[in-house]
Amino acid sequence: MAAVAENAIGAGDQFVRRPSPSPPQQQKRGGSSEAEYQRDVRELVELLSKLNPSAKEFIPSYASAASPPLVAGQHAAQTTDGGRRPNGRLSADAPVFVASSDYYGRPIGGGNRYAGSGDGPSNHLQRRRRNNYNQGRRRSNDRVQRAQKEDCIRRTVYVSYIDHHVTEEQLAALFGSYGKVLDCRICCDANSVLRFAFIEFANEYGARAALNLDGTVLGYYPVRVLPSKTAILPVNPTLLPRSEDEREMCTRTVYCTNIDKKLTQTDLKEFFQSCCGEVSRLRLLGDNVHSTRIAFVEFVRAESALRALNCSGTVLGALPIRLSPSKTPVRPRVARPMQ
Repeated sequence: MAAVAENAIGAGDQFVRRPSPSPPQQQKRGGSSEAEYQRDVRELVELLSKLNPSAKEFIPSYASAASPPLVAGQHAAQTTDGGRRPNGRLSADAPVFVASSDYYGRPIGGGNRYAGSGDGPSNHLQRRRRNNYNQGRRRSNDRVQRAQKEDCIRRTVYVSYIDHHVTEEQLAALFGSYGKVLDCRICCDANSVLRFAFIEFANEYGARAALNLDGTVLGYYPVRVLPSKTAILPVNPTLLPRSEDEREMCTRTVYCTNIDKKLTQTDLKEFFQSCCGEVSRLRLLGDNVHSTRIAFVEFVRAESALRALNCSGTVLGALPIRLSPSKTPVRPRVARPMQ
C-alpha cells in the first residue's frame, strides 16, 4: 500500500489533483506551500503503510463466512462476468457491489439473476397486470352489486302500522293490484303492538303506484306506505317450503331473534308453551360470532303462532325477543349414517 502511494507521488497528481498555479501565484506562495504539500503527502503515505491489507475489516462479511480469502492471481480464475463468483456472489473487486436485484429484495443467481426464481421482468410485468386485472374486476363487481341493491331499494316499499291479524298473503294480495309482488316480509316491532313490512315489486313503477295505498285501512288500523330505504335480504331457496304440507307448517311457525345466549332450549320452550300454546318443534341456533341467538318455533295450531307474535318485545333473560312469521319450515333433522 505504501509503495502504491509512493508511486503516486512520483507519477504526479494521480491521487491528489490540484490546478497548476499561475506564475504570480507561484511567486506569492513560494517554497513554503510546496513544502506543506509534500509533508501532507508523506503523512498520508505513512498512515497507509501502517494499515494491514489482510485485516478482518477489509474482507467482506459474506467472503469471510462462505469462502477463504483470495490470494494474488486467484481472482481472475474464480470470478465470472461482472465480477461475480461461480456461487453467484459478487467479488470484492467487482465494479458494482450492490446489484439491482439486491436492491429490490430478490436473490442473485449465478449468471442470470432471474433464472429459476420466476421473478424475471416478464413475470413481474405479468403479475402486475394480473393484480391490476383482479382489482379492476373486484371494483366492477362491487359496482354491479351496488347497482343491483339500489335497484332493489327503488322497487321496495315500507309499510307500517300493520295489525297482528293481517297475514303476509293478505298484504301481498292488497299490494298486488298495483304490480307483481316478488316478496313480502312482515316484521315485528319490539317497541309497538303493531308490525311493519317490506314489499318488493317486479319493477319500479309498481312500487311508485303502491304509495297510493297510504292511509288504507287494513284490519283495524290505517297502514302507512313509504319508499323503502333498505332492500329485502333474500332467503336461501333451499330453505323455502317445497310442498303444501311445508307451507302449512310455516303458518304454525314463528321466527324469534335477539335471544339471550344464557337461555336454553328448554327455557324457550317453556315460555312459549305457557303463553301461547303447545310447541311441536323448536330449533335454537347460534354461533360464536353473534352476541345473540335465533330460533324457529313450530306450534301445534296456527292460533298459537298468532298469539306468539303478540309476545314480541317481551324480555327473556336480559334482552327483549323479536318475533315474526317464519318463511321456512322447521324440518326434522336427518340422521347421519354411521361410518
